[in-house]
Amino acid sequence: MKRGFLAALFVLTACTAPQQSDDSLNQADVSGVDAVVSDVANALDAGLDAATDAVSTPTPPALCRAGIAQPTWFHRAVGYEIFVRSFQDSDGDGIGDFKGLTSRLDYLNDGKPGGDDLGVDLIWLMPIHDSPSYHGYDVRDYRKLNPDYGTDADFDAFVQAAHARGIRVVLDLVLNHSSSKHPWFQASAAGTDKSDWYVWSDVAMNWKQPFGNSPSWHTSGKRWFYGVFSAGMPDLNYATPAVTAEMTDVAQTWLDRGVDGYRLDAVRYLVETGAGAGQKDTPETIAWWQKWATQLRKHQLNAGKVEPLLVGEAWAANAIAAKYHGNGGLNMTFDFDLASAVLTSLQAGDAQMLAQVLCAEDSVFPADAARGTFLTNHDMVRIATQLANGPDSRLAAALLFALPGTPWVYYGEEIGLLNGAGGGDEAKRQPMQWSADAGVGFTTGVPWQAANTDATTVSVAAQQTQTTSLLALYRQLIALRKNSDALTIGETRLLIDGNLLGVLRSAGTERVLVALNLGDAPVTPPWTATQVGALTGLQDLRTGQPVPALPVIPPHDFRILKLQ
Repeated sequence: MKRGFLAALFVLTACTAPQQSDDSLNQADVSGVDAVVSDVANALDAGLDAATDAVSTPTPPALCRAGIAQPTWFHRAVGYEIFVRSFQDSDGDGIGDFKGLTSRLDYLNDGKPGGDDLGVDLIWLMPIHDSPSYHGYDVRDYRKLNPDYGTDADFDAFVQAAHARGIRVVLDLVLNHSSSKHPWFQASAAGTDKSDWYVWSDVAMNWKQPFGNSPSWHTSGKRWFYGVFSAGMPDLNYATPAVTAEMTDVAQTWLDRGVDGYRLDAVRYLVETGAGAGQKDTPETIAWWQKWATQLRKHQLNAGKVEPLLVGEAWAANAIAAKYHGNGGLNMTFDFDLASAVLTSLQAGDAQMLAQVLCAEDSVFPADAARGTFLTNHDMVRIATQLANGPDSRLAAALLFALPGTPWVYYGEEIGLLNGAGGGDEAKRQPMQWSADAGVGFTTGVPWQAANTDATTVSVAAQQTQTTSLLALYRQLIALRKNSDALTIGETRLLIDGNLLGVLRSAGTERVLVALNLGDAPVTPPWTATQVGALTGLQDLRTGQPVPALPVIPPHDFRILKLQ
């Protein structure tokens, strides 16, 4: 009993420091330990059994993430990423457009309570500006729309229709670089105008990309220009005040047309100061974003509008992404660390990696910093492909909406859309599958990219009326989240027992427990009232039915429980 009592002192809960190796105890002075235990036993005497029971009682899990004390509209939102070219074609040319997108808004959110719409209230449009490429990340004119997608009137009608349904719209804005076909760059290269709008050198430079081994400098005649991504994407020179003034005005112009913010591409690479580390996350870059973001907020507030969403793509560890928050900087960055941890935990059947990432975020981000959570995006192999469209695709969805942050769904993720053939980015951006008809309901013509997934099962039409479909699950999870302060802005505590993960979210008197079984065998949660609170009056939020106790969780399944 003495050694059992000593062992009971070593109680660990999720989100604490890693457990020490048993070797540390083996190397200790065992005789000294025995003497201490003997003294304790003699002192407690008849009360030893009671003391042992008290120490071994499970303790409440440690706080993993604090709640949001001062939430804004985007803390409560559910986002949806759309590649316009692949979403819906309205005229049969095989390319998605604004009219097609507008025709599908009721699928996303019809603006009415209930119904069978998805329920998202925030749309991110991948680049829609004039560009020579299919993807649009090399902008040829920041003030013009891509004519493939329609006219100014088509775009304005789309924004108006989205707002009428309670959907806010953010645009992909590529400030780091333009297209080499932009008139600004052509004039700069010719030496006729805007000579300092890009970064030039009269001598050869041998810098390599900070994220690869390709050169960052490229030749143009007898000079070299800086383009960290490629020769077709020369970097703008933000050491030139006129460039900052122009890009601030561009952003304000689109805000004045009704958009609600921006997804900001490649925020880490804006101002370069030298080779290597001087090409990413420089103090000059961070200071520029702070000044620019402050100006846009002031512009919107002066116009009587709500704070714009400025969400940065800082594809890096959270300790780096956090630098772009605070001091007037960006109000959201995408949580790449957490996306990786979710996938790793699902594939391993072990939530330790997820816990390590999630529970460390409060220590690096400012209080109330908005985090954009997601499973995959347009640069990644789709989650359905990585999880083979199996039951873990449903667990991934449950985690997306159970964890803290603003969740973003990549279009088609809600029906299990797979990657296309090949390893290029086009394979990650295939047409949305609406039905099993010719053109998968996307177009009456020949789609710009051939569909690759069996639309008899993976399509909106195939899943819309199936209560057990992945689409139905996404609709349900979004509705549950939007009706719960605990799930949107509440604090987070984690419980981990083998393959079992408990996500306990709390806000005020509301407490929700999401129990997920990442393993291959059924499991009954062992958690006590000490750990999760009262275990009477439980309600399964997915069915609306009361449950008498923590239920058995089947393999690769989950339950969402409202706690009394």
